[in-house]
Amino acid sequence: MAEKTYEVLSNARFYLEIHVDGSDDRIDGYFMECQGFKRTQEVAEICEVTPQKWGKNGTSKGRVVRTKLPGNVKSENIILRRGLTISKVIWDWFAEVEAGKWSEQRRDGDITIYTQGAEEAARFRFRGAWPTSYKLSDFKAGSGEFEIEELELAVDEFIRVK
Repeated sequence: MAEKTYEVLSNARFYLEIHVDGSDDRIDGYFMECQGFKRTQEVAEICEVTPQKWGKNGTSKGRVVRTKLPGNVKSENIILRRGLTISKVIWDWFAEVEAGKWSEQRRDGDITIYTQGAEEAARFRFRGAWPTSYKLSDFKAGSGEFEIEELELAVDEFIRVK
C-alpha cells in the first residue's frame, strides 16, 4: 500500500462557484479575496446540584457540578471581494433581495482549494446564501488601483464535502 503524502494547501489557489439568475456567466473564479468561512458550535452549560458530600470532613452536601454540552451550530457570513466589472449580475442579485425576494434568491456554492499541482484537494459547500450588503472601494483621482466590489453573504450552512 502506498504511503499517503500530505501537502499544506496554499490560500492563493482557490475557485469560488456561485450560480446567480440572469447571467449566462457563472459568478466564479474571479474573486480576489474570500473571508468569513467559519462554522461554530455553541456551548450549552448545565449547572446542577448533586447530593454528593464535599468540603472539610465531607460534612457539606449539595456539590455543584457543571457540564458543557454541544449546542446549536452556526455559520458566519461570507465576504467576497473582486475587481469591479461591467457585469451587473451581483448588483441585480442584491437588488432582488432588497426588493423582498430573498427566499427566491438563495443560492448554494462551493469553494475549492487546489494543490500546487492544480489538483482538487478540498471542497467546502455553503448553502442558502443571499447577499446582505454590497460595497465599492473608495475612489481616488490619480490612483491606478483596481476598483473593488465587495459582497457579504448570509449563509445557512457551511460544510466540508471533500
